[in-house]
Amino acid sequence: MSQVNAEELKDAIAQYIDPYLQQNLYDIGAVKSVEEIDGKVSVRIELPYASLGLHGAVQQLLSTQIEYLDGVASVDVQVGQRVLAHEAQNNLPSLSNVKNIIAVASGKGGVGKSTSAVNLALALAQEGASVGILDADIYGPSVGMMLGIAEDARPETYEDKMFVPIEAHGIQSMSMAYLVTDKTPVVWRGPMVSGALMQLLTQTRWNDLDYLIIDMPPGTGDIQLTLAQKVPVTGSIVVTTPQDIALLDCKKGIEMFRKVNIPVFGVIENMSMHICSACGHHEPLFGEGGGRRIAEAYDTTVLGEMPLHQTIREHMDAGAPTVTAEPDSEVALLYKDIARKVGAEISKQTQDAKGNFPEIIVSTD
Repeated sequence: MSQVNAEELKDAIAQYIDPYLQQNLYDIGAVKSVEEIDGKVSVRIELPYASLGLHGAVQQLLSTQIEYLDGVASVDVQVGQRVLAHEAQNNLPSLSNVKNIIAVASGKGGVGKSTSAVNLALALAQEGASVGILDADIYGPSVGMMLGIAEDARPETYEDKMFVPIEAHGIQSMSMAYLVTDKTPVVWRGPMVSGALMQLLTQTRWNDLDYLIIDMPPGTGDIQLTLAQKVPVTGSIVVTTPQDIALLDCKKGIEMFRKVNIPVFGVIENMSMHICSACGHHEPLFGEGGGRRIAEAYDTTVLGEMPLHQTIREHMDAGAPTVTAEPDSEVALLYKDIARKVGAEISKQTQDAKGNFPEIIVSTD
């Protein structure tokens, strides 16, 4: 049997172009090892973002490319992933046990921001990442209800110092709703609200998160300013609808993040198209193309155009978001696509070396 040509083997692996990073596996640093012994080829791939849904395809395509090379007797391709910590705005120090923070915001209420935040968090988890979500809407928290967490649920404490996040659908969560009842309105001024956000964020014992989603309150007020000044945010997503008034506020949201040096990964356009539950007819009730126009004007991208569909609302009200209730539905697949896009964008940023090494404690005992 002829020997396997090393250059041909490398070229075969390099033929696969990552669909979200648009580079080959060598260029993105995903090829961790290539071994060939007596015609038996072993390849280990490690993608840099949450991408579990792609692993099978990568394995199959690489195996097919390699097995036809001269001298190859067998092929073993192992595909995994490793999410690293990346730098936040203004070199803010990373949060303990949290690699990357993603802020999901909107310029105004009622555009489906929390729905997007929850489904995005669940989609990232289904793509193999360790994920948490923080409900930063102190006045009107809704994440707990959307995750199906009981109204009387209260977080446990760790050493009487830290909250233990409540888990649901495979993700960790923390919300003001877990600390007050639904009949107890939070009547606080801005500084108290900002302080509460920082307490919820820093006094929660997050368990080794690849991504923490922060569901922001609508607008550009105190909490957003606190976030920009004190919280190490890797990047942001702005949610809108196609209506002109919503697009106007979307612009303000993008401008806000850019002024405080937080990257904007893109725009999610909700209610992009109404889908009739009876006949399946598609109709743009609120206009069309608004998200794309905003993306072009601000040199960003449309991460996804989500339909206006009755089942999305029903799933959220029932505490079983679409990504988990119907994981193979069109909506769930769109959210998984958004999750991969966001993860890929994060992987392009400068790594935070501090966030990728374990804490070393030197004891004199």
